[in-house]
Amino acid sequence: MDGGGNARVNSGATARGGGDGLPAIGIQIHSRRLPDFLQTVKLKYVKLGYHYLISNLFTLCLIPVIIIILIEASQMNFDDIRQLWLHLQYNLVFVVVCFAVLVFGFTAYIMTRPRSVYLVDYACYRAPDHLKASNERFMRHSRLTGDFDDSSLEFQRRILERSGLGEETYVPEAMHVIPPQPSMAAARAEAEEVMYGALDNLFANTGIKAKDIGILVVNCSLFNPTPSLSAMIINKYKLRGNVRSFNLGGMGCSAGVIAIDMAKDLLQVHRNTYAVVVSTENITQNWYFGNNKAMLIPNCLFRVGGAAVLLSNKSADKRRAKYKLVHVVRTHRGADDKAFRCVYQEEDGAGKIGVSLSKDLMAIAGGALKTNITTLGPIVLPISEQLLFFATLLVKKFFNPHVKPYIPDFKLAFDHFCIHAGGRAVIDELEKNLQLLPIHVEASRMALHRFGNTSASSIWYELAYTEAKGRIRKGHRVWQIAFGSGFKCNSAVWQALRHVKASSNSPWDDCIDKYPVTVVS
Repeated sequence: MDGGGNARVNSGATARGGGDGLPAIGIQIHSRRLPDFLQTVKLKYVKLGYHYLISNLFTLCLIPVIIIILIEASQMNFDDIRQLWLHLQYNLVFVVVCFAVLVFGFTAYIMTRPRSVYLVDYACYRAPDHLKASNERFMRHSRLTGDFDDSSLEFQRRILERSGLGEETYVPEAMHVIPPQPSMAAARAEAEEVMYGALDNLFANTGIKAKDIGILVVNCSLFNPTPSLSAMIINKYKLRGNVRSFNLGGMGCSAGVIAIDMAKDLLQVHRNTYAVVVSTENITQNWYFGNNKAMLIPNCLFRVGGAAVLLSNKSADKRRAKYKLVHVVRTHRGADDKAFRCVYQEEDGAGKIGVSLSKDLMAIAGGALKTNITTLGPIVLPISEQLLFFATLLVKKFFNPHVKPYIPDFKLAFDHFCIHAGGRAVIDELEKNLQLLPIHVEASRMALHRFGNTSASSIWYELAYTEAKGRIRKGHRVWQIAFGSGFKCNSAVWQALRHVKASSNSPWDDCIDKYPVTVVS
């Protein structure tokens, strides 16, 4: 596998490491990398970003008016105030009308402004040590199942060697048995262990009672039993009868940001309540036992993991919350047929179900990412970067089409980056294209090494890593970015409300001092 995450197998195919959220691996003859973002940037996505900015124009205009009024008021003496009072006495109608307009305007502003959404705390699940799957153990079990031919075994070995995964990632109990036992009961057991483990830690760290939860959003892409995963949580913790629960399925590794966005919208409507978001993926019933190489990659990269996040719209929680949600930007390319089918669950020629990865995956992911960051830029970048970016875009459109658009320096907008750990190739290419430093992608690389691709929850393992390193200070901004089937690219921006320390029972508690480690290319 080269620096972009490419591995060559005996058949002459090229492989890229990744998973559904961005399985940066496709079976193809010619190597393809993530497209260079210096390609054409579409003006409509820039306009969309500025639309988000202008939507707050009323607030931006109101602030200088208030400042001017306060300055004028501070310069008035007693005689000025007396003369103003006498003048108002003779203009009672004018006073009443002005007062009514002010009251109406202030009420409208209070009622329509978005409520702040706070991240009180979150918890990541860490599996017990007996579920660890070293590369040697993984390959031995794959060989003993008898389902894979020699070519497929060699392909998996090469992917594992160059994937960026370490020797301590976890696979579910059913996959440690020979032969594997991917039953419905085993899948439920995995879901319960992961979700309840994360939630138990969350409730212990925050002291919140189950009856206080008003909103529950659960996302799991490939395992959707009846009753739903959200119903399982309600039953386990005896949540109240009027809890607003939602279960998101089939939305890939970016569903965690989608779930956060959904919870945010619900918190705008329902006052003084808590929302819990649970992000996980289930491996037990989604292991592929065939020889289609495009479907073998998730076996090598997906591992057990999950996270539970507590959000609040209560102003009193600002004092104890870790972060405030600043922005969520979502990009969906599903209208394009290639994007829609680039990560596709289907049967292979032998009737075995797996997730097939298209050779166009990296190009499609690059397009989705470019759209997302072009929309996000105007609402997060400092004005200096926006002017440079917009000026070069205008020059390219109206004067010289060969001018390359200026790629803004996102390091000026964000202090920390949590890039979905879908595969080493994705992290490599984003580091290059966004001109990031090694420390900016360290959390993503180390989360991939220690826990593997944990799907939608990977961005929380990365944030937990940054906290465990003691790097998050008050005012710092964190950019979480994730990819998913469909095809989607979603971003969430958080602002730290204090110097953030790792919570109790962090998944990095006993190993943070060993990291960062050098990942063999």
